[in-house]
Amino acid sequence: MSTLVDGTTAVAVPPLEPAPAKPPRDGEPGWRRGLFLLALVAAAVIFTIPFIWLISASLRPREYVFAPGFLPVPFAPENYNEAWAAVPMVTWLFNSLLVGTAAAVAVTLSSAWVAFGFAYFRFPGRGFLFGLVLATMMLPFAVTMIPTYLIWNEAGLTDTQVPLWAGNLFGSAFYIFLLRQFMLSLPRELFEAARVDGASYPALFWRIAFPLIRPALLVVLVFEFKASWTDLIKPLIYLRNEQLFTLPRGLKVVLDRFGYGGEQQWEVVLAGSVIATVPMIILFFLAQRHFIEGIATTGRRG
Repeated sequence: MSTLVDGTTAVAVPPLEPAPAKPPRDGEPGWRRGLFLLALVAAAVIFTIPFIWLISASLRPREYVFAPGFLPVPFAPENYNEAWAAVPMVTWLFNSLLVGTAAAVAVTLSSAWVAFGFAYFRFPGRGFLFGLVLATMMLPFAVTMIPTYLIWNEAGLTDTQVPLWAGNLFGSAFYIFLLRQFMLSLPRELFEAARVDGASYPALFWRIAFPLIRPALLVVLVFEFKASWTDLIKPLIYLRNEQLFTLPRGLKVVLDRFGYGGEQQWEVVLAGSVIATVPMIILFFLAQRHFIEGIATTGRRG
């Protein structure tokens, strides 16, 4: 103890001792984490090997395409020049980019509108109606393929790119479910306060909900862009003009022309496959952080 200037007495407080460290539980930080990382590495290698082989085989001369090994020996980068010169690859890439962007934007906005209605509004039969929306996911594409084609044919839009993306204007049951789950995690007080201030329902969506659900919207954009980029069935059904082909439909032409028909030039087919795959890999890496954030935060509430 010591006496201060004003005559009061200060009591010395002993320093606090650090809490004893908890012993590890059965070696959890060690061998379990190691096994988990080992499993991740093994899975990554398994999923990467086919793509590595694809790149390697596309860089080999014709007679060495199916040779064993993963090294492009001999090295033949001119295969890509042959692929670009043999078919209108630039046109197909542009068509795929245009159709994919239109399809992704259309389904994202339409699904977000419907999801906002199911998440915000309270009305009788809401659960039953939402169940009907989810039930549409049980319908196989083969069931609706012919009726949908007849509708577009009557509208005179076959052999155009419109049927490849315009159907997304009516939303998607899976994306509606995903976005609704995300919107349910938003504080309802934000919307109620905005309503008190006189905000309309569209304003609630665009000014409050839309900025807060951007991670989930990005997930939908990437999912749908990937689905459109790799879709072969719809272009096979609706497109006849080669200048309107998307990349998957064009690769079918490359496979028929250089793979199974005439002189087999599998190096051209593989080079075209790499060209079709690389843009999606670049897109995922650019949106990786936001994409994973949207996946991780979607569905916390049900």
